[in-house]
Amino acid sequence: MERNAVNPVTWSVDMGFNQGEVVSGHSRTLYISGQTAMSKEGKPEHDGDMAAQLALSIDNIEAVLAEAGMSLSNLVRLNVYTTDVDLLFQHYGVLAGRLGAAGVAPTTTMLGVTRLAIPGQMVELEGTAVG
Repeated sequence: MERNAVNPVTWSVDMGFNQGEVVSGHSRTLYISGQTAMSKEGKPEHDGDMAAQLALSIDNIEAVLAEAGMSLSNLVRLNVYTTDVDLLFQHYGVLAGRLGAAGVAPTTTMLGVTRLAIPGQMVELEGTAVG
């Protein structure tokens, strides 16, 4: 798989994401449903703790990727939904650090939403990976 960043402007690179990516030579695409801070048993975790919810949401993204034989390095698109954009920005380093460690800067959209499906959840991540 070959990835080429498309950045007609460069400010997004400093924030850890590309404006676009051209992916060629891949054979599989994985569409990842929204992942929140849910335990393996399907119980919500870390009520009121944005940093912990964000970390567990990333763990859950990685679990789906691993099950498909992929890793964060295969992530080309990440949608971030949150009930509190300002609070998420205070803890965004949790996400940016994990993506940076994987050497990836997927195209990203962040949206503030009124609520998520599970009460008490403050962040949800969905993605697309290619490999």
